[in-house]
Amino acid sequence: MIRVSTKFERPDAALVERLSAYSSATIHEAQGRLGALDSAIKPVDHRMSLCGPAFTVQCAPRDNLMLQTAIAYARPGDVVVVSAGAYEEAGSFGDVLANACQSKGLGGLITDTGVRDTEDLRALGFPVFSRSVSIKGTVKETVGPMCEPVTIGGVLVRPGDVMRADADGAVVVLREDAAEVAAASQQRVDTEAEFIAAYRAGRTVIDLCGLAPVLAAKGLVIEE
Repeated sequence: MIRVSTKFERPDAALVERLSAYSSATIHEAQGRLGALDSAIKPVDHRMSLCGPAFTVQCAPRDNLMLQTAIAYARPGDVVVVSAGAYEEAGSFGDVLANACQSKGLGGLITDTGVRDTEDLRALGFPVFSRSVSIKGTVKETVGPMCEPVTIGGVLVRPGDVMRADADGAVVVLREDAAEVAAASQQRVDTEAEFIAAYRAGRTVIDLCGLAPVLAAKGLVIEE
């Protein structure tokens, strides 16, 4: 007998909402360039965006038994995070399961394997991020861990960590760091706004970023 527990601590909903205001790139930079999933994991539609606590599941390659189980037990707002060995030649998720997720109010799906029915997924609007698109079917044979730490896209994701994903990619924020990362993300947004205002006022990149001594130290001579 294999026992799994679906009990884990989720972050405060207000913190998740705060993090959702920032892009995946901003969060990645703000937390010290940590947490970015492999860049091959992208949305099936560039307009898709998600932010929510991770509901993690481990699947065998070309097998979506545990993915379907996870969908059944995840809670509204959860992002189902699937580690399936980065196997690209399988369409483990499509429009039927997306409808099941959306009907439950889930926050999205991130998987390191393939999905299919992408036109229907785009029309439905349920956020789906995957490593590949494949029409090849899957089996339902192998049971495995659920709501335990998994590795996806080269990054460890624990149940309850915050997943933020958009057109540029996906990033994970440790649940206990969510408030600090949200604050650091806002600071970064404020700083970038100051840079943009300075550029529009006529400042140059070399001037504003202090690049002249850096370039000189590297021996670069620019003749105008």
